Amino acid sequence: MNRRIWLCADDYGISPGVNRAIRDLIEKRRLNATSAMVVGAAIGRDEVNALKEAAKANPCCAIGLHVTLTAPFRPLTMHFRPVEGGLFLPHTTLLRRGLMGRLDGELIHTEVMEQLAVFADLFGRAPDFVDGHQHVQLFPVVRTAFVAAVKQAAPDAWIRQCGRDQPWAQRLGSPKALVLDVLSTQFRKRAAHARLAFNPAFAGAYDFTQQPDFGALMRQFVQGMPEGGLVMCHPGFVDDVLTSLDPLTVQREREYEFLKGEQFLPLLAANDVTLG
Repeated sequence: MNRRIWLCADDYGISPGVNRAIRDLIEKRRLNATSAMVVGAAIGRDEVNALKEAAKANPCCAIGLHVTLTAPFRPLTMHFRPVEGGLFLPHTTLLRRGLMGRLDGELIHTEVMEQLAVFADLFGRAPDFVDGHQHVQLFPVVRTAFVAAVKQAAPDAWIRQCGRDQPWAQRLGSPKALVLDVLSTQFRKRAAHARLAFNPAFAGAYDFTQQPDFGALMRQFVQGMPEGGLVMCHPGFVDDVLTSLDPLTVQREREYEFLKGEQFLPLLAANDVTLG
């Protein structure tokens, strides 16, 4: 029988062009999840209502919170530290400080709680799941605060881990995926201890700067994906807002074109997976 997996478009709220592409794919049932950035530049009431309306055409679609703790975005809480020029730290700096134990877990917990509260205010309910922009939920110190906040404010939500049971030869072929797999080990332990559900497997990480063939990558991502596994994607249309905030631009349009195209559904069927 077909295995049901999650195909989640990250970054709803980062720009109008990304939002429009995600809504279109949800309505076409080419996605069954998206995670929203409540600190994004395009996450007002109109954009939220448009997403909720799109989801009516796809009852299987889950909407989650994309916790954001990295530049070029700003904290919602006044006293959040550390910051640079009023912005969150770059993700590499945040990871380095986490590994060195130089982050304040209480301040991170407060910020995540505020983002959860804003999501609930915008959508009228708690998120179906919670993940992290640039995988910040996995970082040392951050993961403890993240798990505690979700347990407190959205205990029925599941959370994203980014590991997958694969042979070491395959892991070594993708350094980015290997790092995420290692960081996910402790994250899964904390999630299990808190009795929070999480996806059993993850795929979707790749070097965006190389602009590879996304169709070929998607075949790798879904192959052998177990029931409930999650594949991350970043479809979108490039606009000025996106260009000012994120280096991942043109590749988003390539992802969108593949996901809406004729090859995508046969690829799922050939691998005995479904989004429905």
